[in-house]
Amino acid sequence: MPPRQFLLTAEPGIRVVVRYRIDDGLTDALGYLLDTSDNSCTVRTRTSDVEIPLAMVIAAKEVPPPPPRRQSVRHAGGSLPPA
Repeated sequence: MPPRQFLLTAEPGIRVVVRYRIDDGLTDALGYLLDTSDNSCTVRTRTSDVEIPLAMVIAAKEVPPPPPRRQSVRHAGGSLPPA
């Protein structure tokens, strides 16, 4: 399925990666699809909501949920435990 068609038919709320053209080449937006109109889609990334013109989209697909975050473990003295 072409990326534009995928984005136009995808349900809001799914996690996606969208590759699109920018002035200096290409970039990716990884996050949750918020909305899609005839001309653009909006992806909520970790840092902001990104509005992407569909004419600039090169590729798009659904991706699985992110892995759970690891908890940081601090050790006395700042050294690592023995292997």
